[in-house]
Amino acid sequence: MPSPAPVWLFTGPEIGERNAAVDQLKAFATKTHGNPEMHTLYSADTPLGQVISLLQNGSLFASARFVVLRNAELIKKKEDVSQLVSWATSSAGREDVFLVLISDSIGIDKKIEACVSKDRKKIFWELFENRKQQWITSFFRKEGYQIDPDAVDAILETVENNTDALRTACSRLILFFSPDHQITEDDIETYLSHNREENAFTLFDALSKQNLENALSILEKISLSKESSPVQIIAGLTYCFRRLGDWHRLAAQGVRDDFALKRAGFSGKRAQEQYRRAASAWNLLSASRILALLAKTDSAIRDGGNVVHRILLDTCIVNIVENAGQGCEALHYS
Repeated sequence: MPSPAPVWLFTGPEIGERNAAVDQLKAFATKTHGNPEMHTLYSADTPLGQVISLLQNGSLFASARFVVLRNAELIKKKEDVSQLVSWATSSAGREDVFLVLISDSIGIDKKIEACVSKDRKKIFWELFENRKQQWITSFFRKEGYQIDPDAVDAILETVENNTDALRTACSRLILFFSPDHQITEDDIETYLSHNREENAFTLFDALSKQNLENALSILEKISLSKESSPVQIIAGLTYCFRRLGDWHRLAAQGVRDDFALKRAGFSGKRAQEQYRRAASAWNLLSASRILALLAKTDSAIRDGGNVVHRILLDTCIVNIVENAGQGCEALHYS
C-alpha cells in the first residue's frame, strides 16, 4: 500500500469540531516533533506558490512544518491545482510536514481531494437541532450551572449554530453569574443579544425588517472578520430562508400555536416574531426565489475571484430586499 501524502482535508460547517480535529493533529505533531513551525494561511490572501515554498523550505531551526490553509475551496486555477497535487504526490510518506486544508464547503477541487488519503478526510456536518440543545445544556452542567430550556433556545436564535461560536458565547455568559444562578431567557436577552457579534442570523433579522441600509452595514462587519467566509454567509442565509419556507408550509397546514411551532423548531418568542415578520415580507414563492438567488450567488462566489466576492454579496442582499429574488435568472456574475 503506497504511503499517504502529508495532506489532511477537513470540510463542512461545524467549525467547533473541525477546529478540535486540527488541534488534535497539532498536538500529535508537537508530540512527535517537539516544536514544529506553525502557520495559518488563507487561500484568498496567499498565492499557492508561496504556500508550497513554505512547505518545502521551512525554518532551519524547526524539525517539522505544520501549515493550515483555510478557504481551500478557492483553489481552482488549473496551475494551482496541478502544483498542489504535484507537491502532495512527491511528498508521500514524509512525516516532517503537515498540510491541513480547511473549507466551510462540503468539498473542494476533485483532483486535490483525490490526493488526500481517505483516513485523512472528514466532513464536519452541522449538528442536528436536538444535539445543539444537548450541547448547550451539557456545557453549562459541566461548569456547574443550570439553564432554562427557553434560554437554550434563545442562545440558538442569537448565536451562529456551530460549537465554536456556541462555546465562545456560553463561556462569556457564565462570567456574569455565580453557579447558584438559574440562567433564564431574560439573561440571554440582557447579556448576549445586546452584545452579540454580527453573523448570518443578525443579517437575516435585518433583512426581515426590510432595512437595506442596516443589512449592508452588518454585511460589511461580517466581511471584515476572518471568522466568516462569503460561502458561510450564504449558507447561513440559506438555512434561514429554508426555515421561512417551513414556516409558510406549517401556516398552510393551520399550525399556529406556540407548542406546535416549538415542536417544529421555532422555539423562542423572538424566533417566532422574526419568522412572522419575515413571512409578511416574503411569501412561499418569494422564499423559493430567494433560495434560488442564494444558490446562484454561492456558485458565482466559488467560481469568481476574491475581488468580486463583496460585489456578489451586495448584489444578492439588495435583490432580496428590493426584488425578493425575482430576476436572479438574469443576473450575470462573470
